[in-house]
Amino acid sequence: MKQPNYKGRELLPYSVIEATRAGEADAVDRVLRCYDGYINKLCTRKLYDEYGQPHVRVDEFMKHRLQIKLIHSIVITT
Repeated sequence: MKQPNYKGRELLPYSVIEATRAGEADAVDRVLRCYDGYINKLCTRKLYDEYGQPHVRVDEFMKHRLQIKLIHSIVITT
């Protein structure tokens, strides 16, 4: 059977989501890797140095908070 996809990207199998809800660490890691690009995009900030030059960086604090929020929403939701 062909793996379902969305815009050329493989979707997470339902079994992985169920394993994440059960608290399996490997499954949680797989879910976080799946959403890593999207979370990075949400957490991208433009910072300026002392010379006024812009630098695009990922806000690691915000990224960590979003990852925790994602895990919480999967594990707690029943």
